[in-house]
Amino acid sequence: MHEYLNRLAEAKKYDHRIVGVKQELIYHHEWSPGSWFFLPHGARIYNKLMNFIRDQYRDRGYQEVISPNVFNIELWNTSGHAEKYKDDMFVLEIDKQEFGLKPMNCPGHCLMFKHRVRSYRELPLRFADFGVLHRNEASGALSGLTRVRRFQQDDAHIFCMESQVKDEVRNALNFIDYVYQIFGFTYELKLSTKPENALGDDATWERAENALKEALDEFGKPWQLNEGDGAFYGPKIDISVSDALSRKFQCATLQLDFQLPDRFKLEFSAEDEAKIERPVMIHRAILGSVERMFAILLEHYKGKWPFWLSPRQAILCPVSEKSQAYALQVRDQIHQAGYYVDADTTDRKIQKKVREAQLAQYNYILVVGEEEANTGQVSVRVRDKADHSVMNIENLLKHFKDEVAAFH
Repeated sequence: MHEYLNRLAEAKKYDHRIVGVKQELIYHHEWSPGSWFFLPHGARIYNKLMNFIRDQYRDRGYQEVISPNVFNIELWNTSGHAEKYKDDMFVLEIDKQEFGLKPMNCPGHCLMFKHRVRSYRELPLRFADFGVLHRNEASGALSGLTRVRRFQQDDAHIFCMESQVKDEVRNALNFIDYVYQIFGFTYELKLSTKPENALGDDATWERAENALKEALDEFGKPWQLNEGDGAFYGPKIDISVSDALSRKFQCATLQLDFQLPDRFKLEFSAEDEAKIERPVMIHRAILGSVERMFAILLEHYKGKWPFWLSPRQAILCPVSEKSQAYALQVRDQIHQAGYYVDADTTDRKIQKKVREAQLAQYNYILVVGEEEANTGQVSVRVRDKADHSVMNIENLLKHFKDEVAAFH
């Protein structure tokens, strides 16, 4: 009980709605409920998260696409979302026809797959999309960045043959593991199987569930069976992460889908040219909603962003006016090298400058006096450490580069 109360107090202390505003990362206005502003420093983190995933896409064979935000209701009728999801959509009238703002990317990706004849040689085809999504969440359900109406996902849809499902799922699990290890998350895996309201025949479901079981076994981490909790369109693997405060969150998702390819009549020509087959579709997200992951990471790191993700990586603190010109010169060098760096050119005492920089969560505080200016060096202090070391600029930049490469 005591530990639980401690955790509660800790969670309250590092609530992203408080720390995020205090660090000038995010901002909310009553005129846009459920949507948040990302201020310049917040946008730095948001974009770094997306670029981190983007860089991985290159190595892992994903192709990024951009799709429309507004679709005629016919798309949502075809996908089944109008029937099952319309209350959670923003619907509008354009030219006396009904349109919907997209709450997810999958139907649009089906259109992209379908726009020309596809061959088995193109599969697996992995479409990735950071498109903006809107969901009409009830105002009472809205909560900071974790439950919003406007968000982006690191969304991907993999179109593949049934024989490729196991390998694609295993590769996606390895991708998730890679990302979550960097964030310092632990996670649990559950296989959710055929629910009562399932569409499709038993044999297809059984083959799909077996492919997921084999992928999970080969992945080599423990997993649990979650009977009857799959989506109506296919079985799925649920991944729940635990943060530094031991709270569980559902972020990543891996879902098999036979229904959308069927509803959109997606086809590819098989190896036997005379044969036309349906692809299987895998829905895959790793960060999930970028907004939600931003909030989880902010609380997980307790506001102390690691250097690679930090919006305030370094600050120059000149001891007096005499070393100010040198401080600005070094700041420009670090900026040119691609890091987020500032300079405190106020006339406050150096101890005060260092303390302010620590409170503002700068990762590196670089103190320069006349001696450093004469020798072309900086006195380096790390955010939470009292000691400091003297380095020349070349070595400092090499250290920064190594820290980013190691995701420190």
